[in-house]
Amino acid sequence: MELELIKEIENELTVKVSGRLDTTTAPELEEALLDEIESIEKLTLDLSDLEYISSAGLRVLLSAQKIMMKKGEMILTNVTPSVMEVLEMTGFADILTIEEAEEKDEEEEEDEEE
Repeated sequence: MELELIKEIENELTVKVSGRLDTTTAPELEEALLDEIESIEKLTLDLSDLEYISSAGLRVLLSAQKIMMKKGEMILTNVTPSVMEVLEMTGFADILTIEEAEEKDEEEEEDEEE
C-alpha cells in the first residue's frame, strides 16, 4: 500500500490510498491519519487506486469516520467497483460519505459551462 498525503488547504487533508488495505497495511494508514487528524476539519480519502480492502481496512475507515464526525467531515472519493462492492456488502456504504465519480464529473461539466 502507498499513501500520498496532500494538504492543499490548512484544515483539509486528502489522502490517496493505493494498493491493498489489509491487516498488514491498515496500521500504516491508521498511524498516518492519527498523526494528521487533530489539525483538520475535512478528510478526503481518494480510493481511485485502492485494489482491495479487508476488515482491518474497514475498521480504520470507521475509526476515522467517528473522529471526523466530531470535528467536521470525512469523504471517500473515486471508490473502485471492487472496493464499493465490499462497502455495500458490509453496510459501510450506508455509514460513510461516498462521493461518486459521476457526481464529480457532472460538477466539472457544470463549471465549464459557466
